[in-house]
Amino acid sequence: MRGADDLGVTGKALAGVRAIVDLADRISVGPGASPAEVMESALEASGYLVGLESDDRSEERLANLEVLSEAAAGFADVASLLDELDRQAEADEAIRPRTASLFQTMTLERITFEDAMQLLSLPRVVGVDPADGVEITVQNGRFGPYLRKGSDSRSLETEEQLLTIGLDGCLAVLAQPKRRGRTAAKPPLRELGVDPTSGRPIILKDGNWGPYVTDGEHNASLKRGDAVEELTDERAAELLAERRMKGPAKKRR
Repeated sequence: MRGADDLGVTGKALAGVRAIVDLADRISVGPGASPAEVMESALEASGYLVGLESDDRSEERLANLEVLSEAAAGFADVASLLDELDRQAEADEAIRPRTASLFQTMTLERITFEDAMQLLSLPRVVGVDPADGVEITVQNGRFGPYLRKGSDSRSLETEEQLLTIGLDGCLAVLAQPKRRGRTAAKPPLRELGVDPTSGRPIILKDGNWGPYVTDGEHNASLKRGDAVEELTDERAAELLAERRMKGPAKKRR
């Protein structure tokens, strides 16, 4: 680094190299110094600790330095600390595995490898609108499945459409007027038996936040592992009973 100018380094880069060399010259530790000792000497030589005296967050920064010093003390020498920092940097740059949420109709017990691979393919590029060349994609969002073309988006009816809808289907959805405000209530998914407590019929519905059961008085969301197509009368009554035990829902202020 001391010969940086001989190698053609100029401007701000050369100034930075010279600052590092100057700091290294001012670090007063022996060759066998521990990583914690080297760090403390570097902080003093750089003037960082003096600058903390006028910093409003000095206590917080000093606490962070204390944690860093304790971590550095766990290494035998500076070389091993630098090796660990290199390893951590490589780990941060490594490709992390993709994840995907299950559809509401899926359960961990029944999902197949093919299902998992399809979920990981989302968001999916369906194709390009031949009229203007803009790409159309489908994806799952906070408020359910939808398709997107540029800045325009449309809701899809079911999550399964994310895997099955084609370009023609997307164009047909985009050709429809965009719905605004409240949409019409969704029809019931299924009518179950009679609730033993209220004596009212239990209805399975699809709400904005997922499927739920209701007896007209109490609503209870399905829990993880409750599959819509496998929900029994007994399980629906059990969900409603649990909901009643929690008492009335708190009103929003």
